[in-house]
Amino acid sequence: QVQLVESGGGLVQPGGSLRLSCAVSESRFSISTMGWYRQAPGKERELVATIGSRGDPNYADSMKGRFTISRDNAKNTVFLQMNSLTPEDTAVYYCNAVILTMWGSFHNYWGQGTQVTVAS
Repeated sequence: QVQLVESGGGLVQPGGSLRLSCAVSESRFSISTMGWYRQAPGKERELVATIGSRGDPNYADSMKGRFTISRDNAKNTVFLQMNSLTPEDTAVYYCNAVILTMWGSFHNYWGQGTQVTVAS
């Protein structure tokens, strides 16, 4: 079974940085687009960033210039470097992966989320 495992969340001070990682535990499939989404209390889940299989990134406007998404295809892992964090970045961050199976079908998978808290 395909599982996405996030790591790297935690408590940081405003202005600090975190690096999130998400590894796909099942290696039988080809991973297409990967991304990060977040959900703060009382808000809708929103896009943070996505990255295509060729490494092409896209970001939500509020994240541009502060966050960087990258991936290591050999390790089935996507990263999110988060800099200049503010309390508004506090949320549960979810990893997402679109997987192409050997039979030609696409499947969308989500991690369980990792908590990021920005506070002094």
